[in-house]
Amino acid sequence: MKQSLTTDDAPDAPFLSQGIKVQGIDTIYVSGQIHALPDNTLVGESTEDKVAQIMKNIEAILKAGDVSFRNIVKVVIYVTDMSIMPELNTVYPTYFRKPFPVREAVCVQALPLGASIEMSVIAVK
Repeated sequence: MKQSLTTDDAPDAPFLSQGIKVQGIDTIYVSGQIHALPDNTLVGESTEDKVAQIMKNIEAILKAGDVSFRNIVKVVIYVTDMSIMPELNTVYPTYFRKPFPVREAVCVQALPLGASIEMSVIAVK
């Protein structure tokens, strides 16, 4: 289904895939999810708590598409403060197995509802 692509000609990280090759499979795109309950109430004091809620939201959407975290090939993370990245990098890989999804982290000025973290994913069936 997915194959990790690696090269010495690009940066590598222990819990990220440089690239993922996918052929002939349905793709599922999950909109950006923040650390909010279904009623849009923000939750989470720590980065770990916030990521847990985001992943719970993503998991629910993936389940509706009949896929799971192991089907994710790309993650985009938006944060309002890059200083949380070391903590996020500790929590993030606990949700994935090798080959890890490719990932981007982008610092933005603001997120919906005043959230501090948002993630979107692409998964393949």
